[in-house]
Amino acid sequence: MKKLTLVATAIMGLLSTTAAMAQSTVTVYGLLDGGYNRVTGLRNGTANHIASGIMEGSRFGLRGTEDIGGGYKAIFTLENRFELDTGSTSNTPPSGTQLPDRMVFANLLVPTLTAGQQAALQPVFTGIAANVGAGVGVNISPNALFDRQAFAGLITPVGAFTLGRQYTPGYLVGATFDASQTQSSLAAGQVGSFPPTFDIRLSNTIQYGIQAGGVTAALMYGAGEVAGAGNSAGRFFGGMVIYKGNGFSVGFGHNEKNNRVGQKSLTNNVLGGTVDIGPGTLYGQYATIKDENPDLLEAIRPGFALAGAFSGVVANAYSNALRQDANLAHIGYRMTTGPHTWVVAYNRLDDKRPNNADTSSYGATYTYALSKRTNLNAVLTRFSNKGLGQAAPGGNGFLGGVTSSAGVGSTNLALGIRHTF
Repeated sequence: MKKLTLVATAIMGLLSTTAAMAQSTVTVYGLLDGGYNRVTGLRNGTANHIASGIMEGSRFGLRGTEDIGGGYKAIFTLENRFELDTGSTSNTPPSGTQLPDRMVFANLLVPTLTAGQQAALQPVFTGIAANVGAGVGVNISPNALFDRQAFAGLITPVGAFTLGRQYTPGYLVGATFDASQTQSSLAAGQVGSFPPTFDIRLSNTIQYGIQAGGVTAALMYGAGEVAGAGNSAGRFFGGMVIYKGNGFSVGFGHNEKNNRVGQKSLTNNVLGGTVDIGPGTLYGQYATIKDENPDLLEAIRPGFALAGAFSGVVANAYSNALRQDANLAHIGYRMTTGPHTWVVAYNRLDDKRPNNADTSSYGATYTYALSKRTNLNAVLTRFSNKGLGQAAPGGNGFLGGVTSSAGVGSTNLALGIRHTF
C-alpha cells in the first residue's frame, strides 16, 4: 500500500501562489496587487480608479509547521486581507451601496399590485435596500484582521485535521477548474457575486484533508454558532474530490449550508475538468446554485413590519428576489510560454427563476512575468446582462457591484502589477 501524503486542503496549493512553507519554521508571506481599473455602465457613468486585488487579493500572512515526530506535524496559517490603494482591511464596490433594481423598486418586487399600492410601499423597500446596501462589500463586518484564513491543525499518519476559518470544498473545486484561477474580472464566480452564489470561506469549521497519489479530497463541517439559535442554525457540510492524471484532471465538490434559523439555504454542486490541448490547458466546469431560504431574508425580516398590513406581501417579495436557482457554466483556455500567460474564457450564469437575472462574461487576460515574483497584468472583460441581470465586473479582491439599471452591460479594463514575497 502506498504511503499517503496527508495535508489540509488550505495547504494543498489549490489557490496559493506562494512558495511551500519550510519544515519546523514560521514563514512570512504575502502578495501585493494593484493598478488601474476602469468599469463602464455604472449609474454615475464610467469609474476610473486605482484598485487593490485586480488579479489576486492583496494579503500578508504567517504559516507555521513543527515536525513533532512519528509522522505528526503541527501547522497553522493566519492570513490577512488588505487594500494596497488605501491600507484598509475592507472595501466597497465601485457602485457603492446600490443594489440591483429587482431588490429596490416596487414595480419589480410586487408587479401584481396597483401603481398606488406600489407607491405606498416604495419607502419601505427603499429603507430595507439602504440597510442591505450598507453591508455590501468585502470584509465590511466584522472587519476581521485575518479575514482570508485563520486555522490551526495537525497532520497525522491517518489524516490532516484543521480548524478555524477556511476555504470551503465546493469553492476550491470551482477555483481549480477555472481557467482564470479565480483571478481578475474574467473569473467564473464574478458573474454571480450578489447575492453570493458560493460560500467562499467560513468560520468555525473543522476539516479533514488527504492527498494520495493523484487524488486530493476533503470533508468539512461548520458549526453555525448563531447566538440564541439551535444547533442547526448556520450549520455547514461540504466535501470535494479531485483526481489529477497524465494530461487531465476531474473533480467534484459540494457545499450545503443552513440559514440562521436552521433552514436549508445556499447549496452548490460543482463538476469540473481540465485537459491539456496543444501548448495550453482547456478548462471547464458546471455548477448548480440553489437557495430557497436565503440567510439575508432572515436578517432583514424585522423591517417587513414597517409595511403594516402589507408585511406579508413585502416578505414574499424579498423571498422571491433573494432566492437563487441557477446554473453556472465556464469554459476557458490557459497557455503559458516563457514569461507570457494568456487566458481566454466565457462564463454564463443562467437564472432559472422568474427574475431571469442572467449574466454572461467573456474576455482575455495577459500576464508578463518580469521575474519569479513580479509580473505585469492586463485584463479586458465584457459583462452582458439580460432580463433583470445587473452585474458589474470586479476583481479578485473586490466586488464589482451593479450596473446603472437592469439589462445594462459593462466593460472592464484593468492594468496592474503583482508582487509576491
